[in-house]
This record gives sequence, C-alpha cells and structure tokens, in this order.
Amino acid sequence: MTAFDPATFSPRHFRWTFEDGVAVVTLNRPERKNPLTFESYAELRDTFRALVYAPAVKAVVATGEGGNFSSGGDVFEIIEPLTEMDMTGLLAFTRMTGDLVKAMRGCPQPVIAAVDGICVGAGAIMAMASDLRIATPRTKTAFLFTRVGLAGCDMGACAILPRLIGQGRASDLLFSGRNMSADEGERWGFYNRLVEPETVLSEAVAWARTLIAGPTFAHGITKTQLNTEWNVSLETAIEMEAQAQAICMQTKDFRRAFEAFRDKRQPAFQGD
Repeated sequence: MTAFDPATFSPRHFRWTFEDGVAVVTLNRPERKNPLTFESYAELRDTFRALVYAPAVKAVVATGEGGNFSSGGDVFEIIEPLTEMDMTGLLAFTRMTGDLVKAMRGCPQPVIAAVDGICVGAGAIMAMASDLRIATPRTKTAFLFTRVGLAGCDMGACAILPRLIGQGRASDLLFSGRNMSADEGERWGFYNRLVEPETVLSEAVAWARTLIAGPTFAHGITKTQLNTEWNVSLETAIEMEAQAQAICMQTKDFRRAFEAFRDKRQPAFQGD
C-alpha cells in the first residue's frame, strides 16, 4: 500500500477519520468489545505501514467504540480456527500479528492510544505499541495470553513491556495474565495520564494537536531513535543521536525556531 490518501481512505474493518493532520483509528465492533479478526489485523498492519508514505498525517489516535478499547483476538473468529491450524499456518498468523506492532512502531507519526474499559490481549498489545497512552479510571488492562494456555511473549510483549514498566512488573502481568488496574497502570508508567471516560478521546486528540504543532519531522526522528537505541551501546547511541540531530539542524523548522526566538514570538513549525 504505497498510494495512500488519508482524506479518502475507507477501511473495511475499523473506522477512520482524518482532520487537520490527525487520524483517528477506531475499533468498531462494540457489541463484542471490539475484538480483532484475521482481516482487521491485516488491514491495521497495512494501514500503519502506509503511514510511512502519508506525510499529511502528522499524528494518530487509536481508540475503541462503545466504552471499551479491545477485547483482543475474537474467540470464535481467531482462537477457534487457530486450534485447527498446522505449524505453517500458525507461524504465518503470529508473524502477521507481530507485523502490526512493527508497523505501529515503524510509522514516523506519534501514536496515542485513547483507552477506556476493556483493554486485553491484542488490545493491550496495541496500547503497548503506541507511543503514548491515555486511560480512564475504569480501564482494565491484561496481557492474558497465559490464561488461554499461551506464553506471555506475544507480539513483542517481552521486549516492550519491561521497558515501559520494569522487568518485575512486566513479569507479574505476563506470567499471571491478571488485570492491571488503571491506577496501577498510571503509577507504573504504562499510562501517561488518567481522564474521565467522556473526555478520553478528546483529550487524546488535543494531545495529538499539541504534538503536530511542534516540529513533526523531528518528532519522527525522535521516535526512530527511541526504537533503535534499545539494542546498542551508549557510545553507539550517542553517535546515532549526533547524526540524527545534525539532520534536524538542516531543517527549515530549526531555522524557524531560531528566528522566532530572536523575534520573541512562537515558532510556526511546518514539518520540513
């Protein structure tokens, strides 16, 4: 998917809105607490991949309809068919679900998860894979893979979750599959903030608008460095950041910021 027009994009398996640089991805099967299916996994993966080629999209908000974020993989549309697959089919599926996380981490836009209610299984993974997360006091988050007889190491959870909340806390959640309360999630750093259910989406969109008022090209560089510096030495990371910052110093936004400071006004960043 290289030709991508966010203004006309009309996905089949989730809702998409786009306005003034902010795209909102809404999981919209509220009668089942917004579960994922084979088709929605693939379409979400392809969409986040396409965002690499969509400079008009400056930030993304991911949310769910009907008071819940997502109940994870649909029991009858995913779990049951998986019990009948051979190893080749199973590996193709698990690689596809992992590719969704890669796509969310790989797109240059900041992704903000606006989470309410149930956020479990693959839903919790989508929240985890986002760059920023807002939840409500009634949010319940669970990496419940062990509760269905699977390992907790699903879709990058053992790599990303310890970096967000620490090894011990991640071990607790991934071994037990228990619910993490909203208070725990905020206290542990999984959620950046808690807001009331009726404002969670508007707060996330407002946060996105704050971000896109900044230097969006530089934000993309920041996201890349946050991802790639996980597995390098300090010396390598410092050199990577030196090169990244030198690139940003050649942008027009860098000069705009200087000129605005000189003229005692707010910079008007344009992402170039």
